[in-house]
Amino acid sequence: MKITDAKVFVGGPGKNYVTLKIQTDQGVYGLGDATLNNRETLPAAYLNDYLIPNLIGLDPRNSEDIWQFFYRGAYFRKGPIAMAAFGAIDMALWDIKAKLASMPLYQMFGGKSREGALLYAHATGADLEALMDSISHYVEQGYKAVRVQCGVPGMPTESYGVSHAADNNKHYITDFSGIRPKVEIWDTDRYMRYMPDALMAIRERFGEQLKILHDVHHRLLPREAAEFAKTLEPVGLFWLEDPTPAEDQDALRLLRQHSTVPVAIGEVFNSIWECNKLIEHELIDFIRVAVTYAGGITHVKRIVDLAGLHHIRTGFHGAPSHSPLCMAAQAHLNAWAPNFGIQEYLVLDTPECDALFPSTHRVESGMMYVSDEPGLGVDFDENEAKKYSFKPGSHPVVRLEDGTLWNY
Repeated sequence: MKITDAKVFVGGPGKNYVTLKIQTDQGVYGLGDATLNNRETLPAAYLNDYLIPNLIGLDPRNSEDIWQFFYRGAYFRKGPIAMAAFGAIDMALWDIKAKLASMPLYQMFGGKSREGALLYAHATGADLEALMDSISHYVEQGYKAVRVQCGVPGMPTESYGVSHAADNNKHYITDFSGIRPKVEIWDTDRYMRYMPDALMAIRERFGEQLKILHDVHHRLLPREAAEFAKTLEPVGLFWLEDPTPAEDQDALRLLRQHSTVPVAIGEVFNSIWECNKLIEHELIDFIRVAVTYAGGITHVKRIVDLAGLHHIRTGFHGAPSHSPLCMAAQAHLNAWAPNFGIQEYLVLDTPECDALFPSTHRVESGMMYVSDEPGLGVDFDENEAKKYSFKPGSHPVVRLEDGTLWNY
């Protein structure tokens, strides 16, 4: 069996999804997601110019060797561009292998550990009452876990993950339009004074059963993160996400020494070498990598296994920048992983997206139920893809009130 062709498609409804389709001489094809949010053309170019020419003629069943060939064969390793491209190839090869076996992908890992996977939604509001309304919206839909973000009084501009649009505060999606990034202003003191009481008010309103998650988005220094986490202990958070930048894997030691609040980190990590010490030293409780950014199923499965040895659960990234292909790959891993924790779910379920990526995966009452179709359980309509083209955009940037550039 040989790979005969591979194509890259860039575009989608509201997002520049980077979709890889690998074709074989037996007519079986596989699909993968290489979307690197706001830098989408880079993994697409890497695939077209360097990787696909080396794929043609290889046996797609040898996914391990192909992964090693691209990773170890590159003198300069890792990084989000390369790992997203490797991730798409790896995802597509697993899709092919499961289709050849006439099995859903999770069976290739060892079968299901659970029937449904717990999801969390994103609630947001310009102020606390608007956030409460947004939380209620998801609770009424059956969600048992909600990430909560709200505006901070006196903050010059919106905080991370907060909508100020009156008609959009229940379904907030960051505006990435335009190549020149928007600027958000951040004030750590205001945030640390306001947010503990706001989170406690949410707990009091919605009771002990709701799983409450909160994302700091790398905004605090290690000492600040330790102080903040300690003040949040009475809230009973399900997790505190990205309290401080984790390029320095020892940065969380101070937090661990002062607080028992569960910590989730990893959505910007690209390899096991960026989180191995966090895991081995048990400085986190949830690992947040994504199958696309972290090099595909082959590599992420290794991270999941390592995490399982150290009592750390999964909490895969699930922003709209991941196409339904990445979310499907994660759904299969979630069905299998003995140390599954929760899955972020912020996908735009629109008729346009469903037409581009037909699927039988389903979401009901805040749970994801994986498809039993062979492979990933998601297809790709090339005719629908012709409707879309690349539109450049950028993440916002963050500055302090004095103009200092800060962590986004």
